[in-house]
Parts: sequence; structure tokens; C-alpha cells
Amino acid sequence: MSSPVGMLRLIAHNDDLAAVLWEHDTPGRAQGDDAAILQEDHPVLGEAERQLSEYFRGEREQFTLKLSFAGTPFQQQVWQALLTIPFGETRTYGEMARQVGSQCGGRAIGGAVNKNPISIIAPCHRVIGATGKLVGFAGGLENKAYLLKLEHEKRNPSLWGV
Repeated sequence: MSSPVGMLRLIAHNDDLAAVLWEHDTPGRAQGDDAAILQEDHPVLGEAERQLSEYFRGEREQFTLKLSFAGTPFQQQVWQALLTIPFGETRTYGEMARQVGSQCGGRAIGGAVNKNPISIIAPCHRVIGATGKLVGFAGGLENKAYLLKLEHEKRNPSLWGV
């Protein structure tokens, strides 16, 4: 699908959304990418495109799609934790590590977040460095900044003159 952050590739697995990949994404970032459902009229893909379009227009803060994460148990735990970060808010890698009870710290969280196959919907763009710096994002730091600004403007319109 076309979006303000470039072309996104949506992948379904049965009745669930399995991936939202970037135009120049790392090959194989989504497990099962080769077995993906690519038909344009698949209901899951159509609903995902509709909800993402609403998000980009500032009309949606939460997604209601069934998701199918394929990864290690630790990765899945981190990806589920991403889903708990509220719209317009951020968490540091260290905060995420504490949330999931990881003794490995932010570095391990970063590795799992980097492999998140369902970008935007499982909001890995909301995870930032300890100093507040934007770091590591499969879609590129410019797109991470765009997504965060989109959410912050919607959440705090008076700060942006909207």
C-alpha cells in the first residue's frame, strides 16, 4: 500500500496480519515471507490497509486487527509489550526490558524490536534511546520521526498549532 512513509508491504497468514514491511526492508525480516498471501482482495489485507490509512489521516489511535507474530518466545514477549505502549507515548529500551523482566537489558530488547515484523501496528517506532534520541528503526529514522510527530500532533494539537 502507498503511505506517507513510502510503500508498505502487507502480509497475511490465514485470517491474521503477519507483517507490515517497509519498501526497502531487510529480506526475510518476516518469517514465512515466502509463503505470504499477496492477493489484493484478501479481507485481512484490505482491513489492514483501511486501518493504516485511517491512522495516517489521524483518525485512528488503536488497531483492531488479529496479529500473527512468528518469532522466538522472547521476541513475541517483546512484540506483545510493544502493543501496550499508548498512542503518542514513548518508552526506552531499558523501560521495555524492565516491563518484560529481561535481565539482558536494553540491548536484547533492541534486537527483538529490530525484528518486529508488524511495523507501525506493533509500534516499535515508540521505542527510543535512554537519552530520548531516535535510534534503530527498520523504516529509517526519518520515518520514525514522522510517525512520532504524527502521534504527538494528534495527542497534543495545541503544542503544534493545530
